Amino acid sequence: QVQLVESGGGLVQPGGSLRLSCAASGFTFFSSYVMNWYRQAPGKERELVAVITSTGDSTNYADSVKGRFTISRDNAKNMVYLQMNSLKPEDTAVYSCNANRRDPWGDEYDYWGQGTQVTVSS
Repeated sequence: QVQLVESGGGLVQPGGSLRLSCAASGFTFFSSYVMNWYRQAPGKERELVAVITSTGDSTNYADSVKGRFTISRDNAKNMVYLQMNSLKPEDTAVYSCNANRRDPWGDEYDYWGQGTQVTVSS
């Protein structure tokens, strides 16, 4: 059974840091998946925050977090991370991990974790 489990969320003061982790299990080919971090704040649409390619050689970020957040992965451990620095109150949201791949026949595989709450407040 494929599973993604996020951890590392919590309450942090503005300007602080958190490191989110996403543990993947049950994947046959985890290293073939593009991994994404999304977030959703109350009353707002879900936002794509960061993307990392299957090999980890390329990343991309939402403009709102560029220069502050870093996504990384360890395919040997089936883990994905999101290092969040210089946090702002507007970063408050539920952060979710997503795994996505499309096979040569066009079939898409898309999996989600349950999310972890990040609250930035003094």
